[in-house]
Amino acid sequence: MVTNLGEAAVAVLTAAAPLDKVRLTHEHAAAWRDGRLSPTVAVTPPDRPSRPERPELKLPRDMPKRGRGGSAQNRIALLHALAHIELNAIDLAWDLVCRFAGAGLPKGFTDDWVQVADDEARHFVMLEERLNALGASYGDLPAHDGLWQAATETAHDLAARLAVVPMVLEARGLDVTPDTVRRLRDVGDGESADLLQTIHDEEIDHVAAGQRWFVHLCTQRGAEPVALWQELVGRHFRGGLKRPFNVASRARAGFGSEFYEPITPEDAPVKREPAPHTPTPHAPTPHAPAQQAPAQQAPAPHTPVDRPQETR
Repeated sequence: MVTNLGEAAVAVLTAAAPLDKVRLTHEHAAAWRDGRLSPTVAVTPPDRPSRPERPELKLPRDMPKRGRGGSAQNRIALLHALAHIELNAIDLAWDLVCRFAGAGLPKGFTDDWVQVADDEARHFVMLEERLNALGASYGDLPAHDGLWQAATETAHDLAARLAVVPMVLEARGLDVTPDTVRRLRDVGDGESADLLQTIHDEEIDHVAAGQRWFVHLCTQRGAEPVALWQELVGRHFRGGLKRPFNVASRARAGFGSEFYEPITPEDAPVKREPAPHTPTPHAPTPHAPAQQAPAQQAPAPHTPVDRPQETR
């Protein structure tokens, strides 16, 4: 019987079947919220989470290119890729909890990342059910094995983990999803478009949690958030930042352009994606650096906002 947070995290990370991973996540998240799990983390998470026999995992360079057309085959490939991302995101959240909870961090840190895991599990089920409706299921197509590299690269440092996973990978999802939603609506797949819009809107809170706790750590360490984020991204993220940015959704997460604009190559397209149903801004509004919380206090709780991503 699972009695503490560390055991709960490891139970999810070592579950291979996706729906077992989802079920355990929901069960343990509910137990944490109800106070039925102690905050003890006395175990080390596995280096890699367990995975099902399918899908076949390939190197990113060996993955077939997905088409951008509106055929059922292309839409299935898109939804399958997103389901793979969400399955990895469940494990990334539990690994973060197991590896870094405690260590002087307040309970709110654990609350946030257990909730993120719970959200990602729900997102996986939404995508799997949509795949089923289109005559497919997760595992039917190959998937790339590059997503766990971010966890391995940042396993030694919570600030690096937050800088790369929520503040680069999940933020990139905010950037690319509005165009994907529009393309799905253009080909008449409103159901998939609505699903991705829901995921996008909820991912704003995930980026916000990453930014909030990153700033909290900077305050504890006496570091300037923008400078440290740029240093850690340069050191631990190999892909390079890409335009266009969804400045509006990033701003709703409290993630100002002063972080990412100065280190993004200018030879990339400069078009910026607006959030869905909002006018395109004529120019991005500068954002002041994030306010730092007192050194030994949890940051102020984030007010939930309306909140998919493809590039995590």
